[in-house]
Amino acid sequence: MKIAFYGSSLVSSYWNGAATYYRGILRDLAARGYAITFYEPDAFDRQQHRDIDPPEWARSVVYPATEAGLRGVLAEAGAADIVVKANGVGVFDTELLEGVVRQSAPHALRIFWDVDAAATLDEMRANSDHPVLKALPDLDMVLTYGGGPPVIDAYRSFGAAECVPVYNALDPTTHHPVAPDPRFACDLAFLGNRLPDREARVEEFFLRPAASLPGQDFLIGGNGWDGKAMPANVRHRGHVYTAEHNAFNSTPRAVLNVARDSMAHVGFSPATRVFEAAGAAACLITDAWEGIEQFLQPDHEVLVARDGQDVAEHLTALTPERARAIGDAAMKRVLAEHTYALRGAQVDALFREHAARAVEAA
Repeated sequence: MKIAFYGSSLVSSYWNGAATYYRGILRDLAARGYAITFYEPDAFDRQQHRDIDPPEWARSVVYPATEAGLRGVLAEAGAADIVVKANGVGVFDTELLEGVVRQSAPHALRIFWDVDAAATLDEMRANSDHPVLKALPDLDMVLTYGGGPPVIDAYRSFGAAECVPVYNALDPTTHHPVAPDPRFACDLAFLGNRLPDREARVEEFFLRPAASLPGQDFLIGGNGWDGKAMPANVRHRGHVYTAEHNAFNSTPRAVLNVARDSMAHVGFSPATRVFEAAGAAACLITDAWEGIEQFLQPDHEVLVARDGQDVAEHLTALTPERARAIGDAAMKRVLAEHTYALRGAQVDALFREHAARAVEAA
């Protein structure tokens, strides 16, 4: 089957946290026989900050971020058996969604893949004319980056025919333990772009403990932190390319995960970074959110913090030996239960079940 996937970027993680999620799932689907074309706009300097070359397992189409470029790629939607519009493309999001609905073939499976479901749902609650809300009657399925029962129930209440979370996971061929790299040596590292609905939580869970532990070293990676006032013991690394993730995760004594406001509120939304860090056998400290036990066992495979004080206490008590034991246990868990091979099998089953139902209906 042919998949036409309209997303932010497959080849660049620059201001694009979903890149490794797309790569992990689509790479596995390609191995299962799907012919995939990924359409992404030339926008936000992503093409100037590529992490990978166009992969052999997908056709990569980079189109001008213009109305003519948009029309050109939407014209190809009719040739696909499965047409996916992901949220957060950044340009022409409404037009892409409307075009997917309008220009897909009659037999095609039409999917909205929401990699920020909590935020999208908040927008839909506040705006009865939201483009996703208007498109739901014409979509066959909503897939989400996470969210668990709260997101499923909310999407169904808005009229989604089907809503299924497809959680982040690990691709062990790209994220795995490596030798320590002195560039990333520190006691606690955090990787994430500076976003309005994350910044206050980064201040609480990262900068506050840094200020309270002047004798320990902290490292922050990601875009947008230039000019942010930080304690003297915090180094800013800037954008960290995917090829550097393993060293970033393997080197520090501990790695911090901080959820965005909406994801922390809803729960059941582990970030990609959670699985990438665990795959590198990092000792992970995460802010508290509902459902963490579904993915990693607190105090054995992950350390959970309710606030910055908890983070500081975890760091103060954390010996190198315990950090290694937690990281090893986390890696074992995600390799057994949270790989993109398992997520790909889940998505493949959903696609085949829908195709079978369509044949029966015909």
